[in-house]
Amino acid sequence: MGIGRARWVALLVGLAAAAVVATLGASEGDADPLYRACVDECEKTGSLRETSVRHCQVPTDDHPADKSWYAHEPLYLQWKEWNCKSECRYHCMMERESEREQLGLGSVKYHGKWPMKRASVFQEPISAALSALSLLVQFNGWLSFFLLLSYKLPLRPETQMTYYEYTGLWHIYGLLAMNAWFWRAIYHSCDTVWTEKLYYSSFAAFIGYSLILAILRTLNLKDEASRVMVAAPILAFTTTHILYLNFYELDKGLNTKVCTAASLAQFLLWAVWAVMTKHPSCFKILFVIIGNVFSIVLETYDIPPRWGYVDGRVFCVAISIPLTYLWWKFAKEDAEMRTSTIIKKTR
Repeated sequence: MGIGRARWVALLVGLAAAAVVATLGASEGDADPLYRACVDECEKTGSLRETSVRHCQVPTDDHPADKSWYAHEPLYLQWKEWNCKSECRYHCMMERESEREQLGLGSVKYHGKWPMKRASVFQEPISAALSALSLLVQFNGWLSFFLLLSYKLPLRPETQMTYYEYTGLWHIYGLLAMNAWFWRAIYHSCDTVWTEKLYYSSFAAFIGYSLILAILRTLNLKDEASRVMVAAPILAFTTTHILYLNFYELDKGLNTKVCTAASLAQFLLWAVWAVMTKHPSCFKILFVIIGNVFSIVLETYDIPPRWGYVDGRVFCVAISIPLTYLWWKFAKEDAEMRTSTIIKKTR
């Protein structure tokens, strides 16, 4: 058993180190003069070679195109922020990527983001679809947890409350998780300034609360005073971080480091607790932790897109789907175990 534990710990430490190293390196690149010239020309003429950009104003004698690139769009297009400038950037980006591919060159970032092909109104269709599926799995997991606690497991006869001491904490976890995946699906569907902020903010809140849940459950804290002492500083830090992202600077590098640190801290807590307590769901917990650390490594290494639709984030979202199912399965098994233990003690 000692050798087995050592292997698990070594694997987790190795993956965690890789995740930390990955967060330290990030690259940007959209200073291509051909791309810039293409965008400038597109905004002035409203066309790209033989393709007309529908959101650009057509040059007329009364309204020269070089004086204004923003066309008056319908409300739904303003919501998506699809206008002349964004459309010119997208089409010029795709054109330059096609030219780079013909020259045998790899993809580069444009305005801090990898070039991804659209599908209808979806900017990143595969990521959006997988995020929606992950949201559905989260909802199914939370609903099955709710039904188990409310209708299948026995309740306290005097209060009709559940025996499981962490019921409310898991319900909040489920709501924050669903909120985070909802905004991730929206963000991948429509990448605008405000959907990006909502995506980063909701996941920061979710990860911050997940750390609170990990501390409370692994340290077996049940009284309100202890829970408040643990939760208050983490909630304060998370709130400050979210306010900083929204009202000062949307620093993605800083957000990645903060979320990675919080995630690795809770993974370590869960792993040590599962092994030391020999929890019935120990292998599920360790499998989920290893999968999540691997997902962090993929996302922080920022893998360039393949075939125009698949990048590192697609794999991260895909990995999250089975891990979410297993995590809610652990939550239900933990509730069943604690309920059985408490009932035996009361008897």
